[in-house]
Amino acid sequence: MGAVMVKVDASGRLVIPKDLREQLGLPEGGGELRLTVQDGELRATTRLAALERVQRKLRALAPPGGDTGSAVDELITGRRAEAARDAAEDRAWQEEARRGRRGTPPGAA
Repeated sequence: MGAVMVKVDASGRLVIPKDLREQLGLPEGGGELRLTVQDGELRATTRLAALERVQRKLRALAPPGGDTGSAVDELITGRRAEAARDAAEDRAWQEEARRGRRGTPPGAA
């Protein structure tokens, strides 16, 4: 469907024709649209369309070769290693405390 003419009433309301609502994927009982004005044109976007546009932009920023999870995997691996080191320090401190050689607890310096 090409461009269509619609009337805007005195309250600023307009009716979006059924064909256009179906193309946008708006439910029967109504839905939400994000409205913007660009270069003097009113643009209506659904949440799904906005989300898909953001995802496309992010995919374009992904490293070549399709390895989109490497940064996340590196972060998770680093955090797990840090947590393991912290746990080992805590166990060592607790062992020293149990033996009566308490020092400053890890992270309290």
